[in-house]
Amino acid sequence: MLDASQPAVKPEQAPSDHPKLPRPKVGILLANLGTPDHYDYWSMRRYLGEFLSDRRVIDYSPWLWQPLLQLVILSTRPSKSGAAYKSIWNHEADESPLMTITKAQTAKIRETMEAQYGPDVMVDFCMRYGNPSTPSKVREMVEAGCHKILFFPLYPQYAGATSATANDKFFDALKKEKWQPTARVVDPYFSEPMYIEALAQSVERAYGKLDKKPDVLVCSYHGLPHRYLMEGDPYHCQCQKTTRLLKERLGWSETEITTTFQSRFGPEEWLKPYTVEEVARLAKEEGKTDIAVCAPAFSADCIETLEEINEEIKESFEEAGGERFTYIPCLNDDDAHIGALCKVIDDNLGGWLR
Repeated sequence: MLDASQPAVKPEQAPSDHPKLPRPKVGILLANLGTPDHYDYWSMRRYLGEFLSDRRVIDYSPWLWQPLLQLVILSTRPSKSGAAYKSIWNHEADESPLMTITKAQTAKIRETMEAQYGPDVMVDFCMRYGNPSTPSKVREMVEAGCHKILFFPLYPQYAGATSATANDKFFDALKKEKWQPTARVVDPYFSEPMYIEALAQSVERAYGKLDKKPDVLVCSYHGLPHRYLMEGDPYHCQCQKTTRLLKERLGWSETEITTTFQSRFGPEEWLKPYTVEEVARLAKEEGKTDIAVCAPAFSADCIETLEEINEEIKESFEEAGGERFTYIPCLNDDDAHIGALCKVIDDNLGGWLR
């Protein structure tokens, strides 16, 4: 363990006017997608402008995309998205649920890490889009004496539009540092046994509260253009494996669980089946009028789960004849989930701490 008893001191053999340096620390920086600061028009426009200008997310030529984005999409979409955020907003804390949950996750992970490694482990979080920004948190860690930073994108499955763009922002922040810390990036953890176990426990808890077992569990993952899969993005395969491992852990048959993809945007084909269409088909064509839905790609509940799944997708199911729709919340700050995340962190700290 790092020695927390040593105060900030001048480097050995340094001149008398050399500034004191803080004790060396190891930083653990958690990263999530992001959130607007508020649901008003201009907050939403800033957030959506940053998000939809990311070439990892929308890879069309800027010459074609930016005029459409700035003149059309950002004129109308902020109001619509703002209304959706308002419907799920944590008004007491004046922040989005994603922010509330990420803070709670960070606090629990910090408590575990400090108990295990001492106070010279610094745990914090950042957002890829919005605040707190990745560069601001990297700067804070460097100023606090973090000579090593473990960067942890909170996405179980890797995708260029999530994990990779978070990594890009992290490395961009490192470019600005005179004295760059040593850096590691956590691998996707879609097959980590403790993560699968936490998912399974959440399903079992939800099913245990129902008077009968739903006809099928729909594992709804955030979508991507199908073209990304053909260009080598492993996201689709990792989502399929997560569902398979969950099915095996639960001891279920193929007909009791399925994989779908949500949040389609734009005109091109995305990964299929689309959740909003598949839940309607299950009710209308297969007579499965009692379903449950979980979202294994999201580490925390957010607009895509609390509003899109619980409202839009639920409505599609019910309009097709569905009778009971059960949403199983994300793992959030559940203790089993925190244990899984801490296990992943421990595995990636190898050699940095005793």
